[in-house]
Amino acid sequence: MNVTTEPATSLRGRDLLSVADLSRDEVLRLFDHAAALKLEPRPVAGGAAPLAGRTLAMLFQKPSLRTRVTFEAGMNQLGGHAIYLTEDVVMGARESVRDVARNLERFVDAIVARTGPHEVVVELAAQASIPVINGLTLREHPCQALADLFTIRERFGRLDGLVLAFVGDGNNVYHSLALLGARLGLEVRLAHPPEYGPNARIVERARELASPTGENLVFGEDPVEIVRGADVVYTDAWTSMGQEAETEARRDAFARYRIDDALLDAAGPDAVAMHCLPAHRGEEITSAVMDGPRSIIWDQSENRLHVQKALLAELLAG
Repeated sequence: MNVTTEPATSLRGRDLLSVADLSRDEVLRLFDHAAALKLEPRPVAGGAAPLAGRTLAMLFQKPSLRTRVTFEAGMNQLGGHAIYLTEDVVMGARESVRDVARNLERFVDAIVARTGPHEVVVELAAQASIPVINGLTLREHPCQALADLFTIRERFGRLDGLVLAFVGDGNNVYHSLALLGARLGLEVRLAHPPEYGPNARIVERARELASPTGENLVFGEDPVEIVRGADVVYTDAWTSMGQEAETEARRDAFARYRIDDALLDAAGPDAVAMHCLPAHRGEEITSAVMDGPRSIIWDQSENRLHVQKALLAELLAG
């Protein structure tokens, strides 16, 4: 369990490139803000819109449903505006990352970037004088992990001491869950085939956040053993964007890493299933689990909106 005593500080004007950028107190304050916004999703009639006059540039080089809609809807609900940019901006080819950053900082109040190499959002943040939010890179998906841990707290009423078992690829979503889970006192497990483990540097950082011994992280190859006693069983697509050439090899490697009713039963009677979506039904998860009573997948999807609204308000309001 992480017992940091870091004081809660303002997020105004800061970047969010990794969940490790946030202290425990900052995350919990963000969750409380998101819970309040969820109860009152739009400003009361006649009341002040917290982001009135603010503009968010959404610089997306990867397809998106949840990230795009929740950021755009969130800005709208808070009284601001979002501009969606895809093929209009080809960073590194049509225009350098530095030049894109220096233009956008003069037009808008913040940037959310969804790209491949993590170095792109790092350079954007280094060059821009406005907040830059990581909307997904190959290394991390911080907004997803924030919504996920908010959803788990909403479901169980706490986070400390819970067990989250991730079944599948040690990918960007796992990285962010491991970092944030370690920060907030969860035990985060990973069941993965050989050759599909996580980034060693991310694991080392998560262990630093968890405790001096790093006992909050558990790894194994047997999904049944890894999920035993878990409160949450989590999965993601076996083949992510940009890995399409590996589809058949990954199907073979991950064949026994599917979340079905039997695997949830092995976790325990109160275990719930999560998936960051999009899902390939019948591959990494069955429709019976996705649509069944032990799924909180649609809750975690909705909570992307509420948590990101809280994040935008913390970064830009005032």
